[in-house]
Amino acid sequence: MVGADGIRRGLLVRTVFAVKRGWYRLRYPGLTLGRGVEIRGRIRLRRGVRVSIGDRTRLNKLVRFAGPGEVRVGVDCLLNATWIGTWSSVTIGDRCLLSNCELLDSDFHNLPPHLRHDPPTPATRAPIVVEENVWIGAHALVLKGVRIGRDAVVGAATVVRTDVPPRAVVVGNPQQMVKKFDG
Repeated sequence: MVGADGIRRGLLVRTVFAVKRGWYRLRYPGLTLGRGVEIRGRIRLRRGVRVSIGDRTRLNKLVRFAGPGEVRVGVDCLLNATWIGTWSSVTIGDRCLLSNCELLDSDFHNLPPHLRHDPPTPATRAPIVVEENVWIGAHALVLKGVRIGRDAVVGAATVVRTDVPPRAVVVGNPQQMVKKFDG
């Protein structure tokens, strides 16, 4: 049974989150927030990035988005001090857990030495897709063009350069599959 104090406290918490959602919508025109999004820390958008965050997603600490691309975050996710840099697109499915990791869909520069100081070409970027119920650990780095399959786990400090199959656990640099969940 919830007492009057519990009801007042719940109303106050919901009001604080509603005010923060309103403030961030005004601050960042490229930001779309679903119902019940909880911004428990801060968020920062840079360079014209467009971000859509699904219902009931929680954002802890400082969550940063940068680049001229688009980010779509599903419902019921947790982003904890996550940094997403996008020149094309980053898609995060429903019910994902992202720790203080980085997702970068671009190299941000050309690889050949004679082109490094030229504007980046389309070859320097490729979309990232994180399917449903994926857990990405602390200090992991997900690089351009990667698809992480449903129910997968990316261990702490892992560098993800190639696709991760559904229900797999990968660790290391470069990534290595160490486990596959029965399915």
